[in-house]
Amino acid sequence: MKKKKLLVSLLLCAAMFATTACGNKLPETTATPTPSTSTNTNTNTNTNNNETAKATSTPTPEPVKTVSDLYAAGTTLRLACGYNSAKTGISFSADVAGEGIALPDGKTYHTGDLKPTWAEFEKILNVKFEDKYQGNSATKEFAYWKEQLDQVDMVTGNAGTLTEYGNNGQLVNIGNYLDKMPNFKAYLDANPIVRLSITGSTTGSNKGAIYFAPYFDGVNDIERMPLMRTDWVEKLLDGSGKFTASSSNTVAAAVYQPYMPTSGKVSVDVVKADGKSTEKVTKDYDKAGNIVSAMNASLAKGKLNGVDAVNMLRDYIDKAYNGYYGTKRSDLFIGQNAAWDADELVALLRCVVANPQTLNGTDNVEGLFSREDANNQRRVDLYKFAGILFGVRGMESRSDYLYVGTDGQIHDARLDEEAYVALERMNALAKEGLISESFINNSAETSSTMLENDLGFMSYDYNQTQTILNETNLNKNGQTGEKYMAVMVPVARWYDGTDANGVYMRFTESWRSVKTDAWAISVKGVGKDENKLYAALALIDYAYSEKGQILMSYGPDAFIKTNADGSYVTFSFNGKDMPVISDATYEALWKLASGNYTNFARQYLGSTLSFVKSQAFEYQCTHEVGREGASKISTAIGLGTIKHPELAITSNPWYTSIPTVLPNTTVETDLLNSYTEITDAASGYFGSGKGQNNLFVNIIAKGYSGDSLSTRADVLGTVTNTWNGKTYLALKQQAWKRLTDFYNSDIK
Repeated sequence: MKKKKLLVSLLLCAAMFATTACGNKLPETTATPTPSTSTNTNTNTNTNNNETAKATSTPTPEPVKTVSDLYAAGTTLRLACGYNSAKTGISFSADVAGEGIALPDGKTYHTGDLKPTWAEFEKILNVKFEDKYQGNSATKEFAYWKEQLDQVDMVTGNAGTLTEYGNNGQLVNIGNYLDKMPNFKAYLDANPIVRLSITGSTTGSNKGAIYFAPYFDGVNDIERMPLMRTDWVEKLLDGSGKFTASSSNTVAAAVYQPYMPTSGKVSVDVVKADGKSTEKVTKDYDKAGNIVSAMNASLAKGKLNGVDAVNMLRDYIDKAYNGYYGTKRSDLFIGQNAAWDADELVALLRCVVANPQTLNGTDNVEGLFSREDANNQRRVDLYKFAGILFGVRGMESRSDYLYVGTDGQIHDARLDEEAYVALERMNALAKEGLISESFINNSAETSSTMLENDLGFMSYDYNQTQTILNETNLNKNGQTGEKYMAVMVPVARWYDGTDANGVYMRFTESWRSVKTDAWAISVKGVGKDENKLYAALALIDYAYSEKGQILMSYGPDAFIKTNADGSYVTFSFNGKDMPVISDATYEALWKLASGNYTNFARQYLGSTLSFVKSQAFEYQCTHEVGREGASKISTAIGLGTIKHPELAITSNPWYTSIPTVLPNTTVETDLLNSYTEITDAASGYFGSGKGQNNLFVNIIAKGYSGDSLSTRADVLGTVTNTWNGKTYLALKQQAWKRLTDFYNSDIK
């Protein structure tokens, strides 16, 4: 497995360094290889006449009919399907099309017209689409239609809800038709964990049921990454001699306490600076002490200014790593051979916040921030970051806050004391002023303005959409050399079962798998009309074909660069030849969506709404600074120094990716839904959507809230007992047991 990851990673890195994408120009390209043809050259004629006669008399078997053969041309499908707003449906909304929008396919589109991807789907499938989408998020869209499912043939919704309604007989069991869906079946056969993630029932007549077609926004790859103003790190830490500045601020009183050891030695695996192999580096606490302890001791004695704090951190790096980083100390955080941990980050954040005069020429700079500090959907990224900082599972789960433990059982981070310890550590950062004031106060600040105004240092987010800001919000007005880019995942102590004392390593739970939004077929909608049923199934099946995956990622061929013979111009991505977008598409991407691939694809092309999205298009539109950081992380994953969940049932269950949906029975689901405090995103305490409430976020920003939630023990008791967290987990465990039994008996 490790060799395979290394090969994929090196191929990806080779592509990254051999190409220059949307930051300046598209990648160098090669023509798509022409498939080879062969002729049967067997000239052995030593067969007798009887054998020949028998062979010629054998009747030719009837070709197996697939769903694409079983419906009438021109069948109409009513689709209540989209991504999350009126802009991201299958048809153009007025605020996107305006008085008419001209696209690189040479056509002008108007309000109500199908977007190019869906116009192409109509032609390929020979069907007619009627757009019924109301322009909601998946959860709200299904809520709108659930009492009138006879009015739509396909509907978007949350995977858990779709499974619930499927088990109630209101959505089509796609699993009954897999023998007629060769593309979809092949995809599931090649990805068994995906099969488990969409299995809606494991017992009875519906055993193995599938009630929705899964959506992948990329698959089997890292998702979120730490992002830093790396030029600031270099400015503070690099060079010989002492750091000096004409002025600085005072470091705030210490609240955060050490997470890493204060004595002894810790060895961790890192990728060598050249990116070709790995080596061990040692954190020598006997020699250097713990940097947080040292700063805290200094603060206890009196004031610590920003200049002295930087020099303390410089001295610590030199001693703790025995000169390993030389005068390029910033590589501890931003290099290919980075080895930073939570305590070292806290020390760096203290240095950043205390030295705004050096970094942005003002008296204020913010440390950690989220993409939108007033939007709960983005604020949750800080507790997800806490998970990888402090070695806590379930904080970035594919399903609620669940994960598989070393015992093979399901666990819930909301019931784990270590999760609240991590949140308390983050709250300590907030109290020290190391998290943005706008996050703490839930006020309207965004990563765009943070970077444009040189106000923010670090976040935890998606690489492509955020590093575009290097083009749009940094290096403006004559400024050069500013970099906001992905850096290595931190070292933390993880209890993966291989050592009772834990293992100091890098691990990320942010691993791409089945997303929670999906499309399903309405039983009442298609009714007894087999034309509608098979046309809907054909739509799903085509989307998982090789050509369909390109269509759902890139849009129609008119948006792709082609050779003179009509074949795709390609580049190597993850070891596979993938199409290159046309020059006109690239220009439109920047003109219409400021380089944001997902906005362009969803709002203008109609792709990336569901099914399988390849990251190949998005990679071409990643800013060169974004590719620089991502390539280092990719190399580390390939060489095994960043571990992650596997999309498989692994020998060490701790590394098994939790399925997106667990197949609870209807009775169990009804009971789970009654536990509104922990299962109802809109009214409960653990929502992750815009305008919702999240207890984890609240603890980071403000600490414990009083009443029955005034201490860690109060929260654990309330979540576990009062809010039925213990029973919730037991029901999820029952579903997990049935799912693994199903895997062992029917899939393995």
